[in-house]
Amino acid sequence: MFISNAYAAAAPATDFTSFLPLIIIFVLFFFMIIRPQMKQAKEHRNMIAAVEKGDEVVTSGGIVGKITKVTDNFVTIEIAPNTEIAVQKQALQNVLPKGTIKSI
Repeated sequence: MFISNAYAAAAPATDFTSFLPLIIIFVLFFFMIIRPQMKQAKEHRNMIAAVEKGDEVVTSGGIVGKITKVTDNFVTIEIAPNTEIAVQKQALQNVLPKGTIKSI
């Protein structure tokens, strides 16, 4: 016969060293991406929980104003004299130092 039989190769040994690169990639992924993002989300939750009437804030849409009313899920922001808007607390991006609005 001109064609020889083809046999399957022996299965490679699976041990800890074969999974080591995958484990290293996961650990790097955790410490470089997941952990900092969790820390930033925790800081944002704490900032939202601490807002109170009179704080000057910036929304995620870039609106700057002073908080006039705080409820469980919403805050009312005065963006100009006699002009107020209601936004969700999650839309607050940053709490500004007192007096920032007057300097703008």
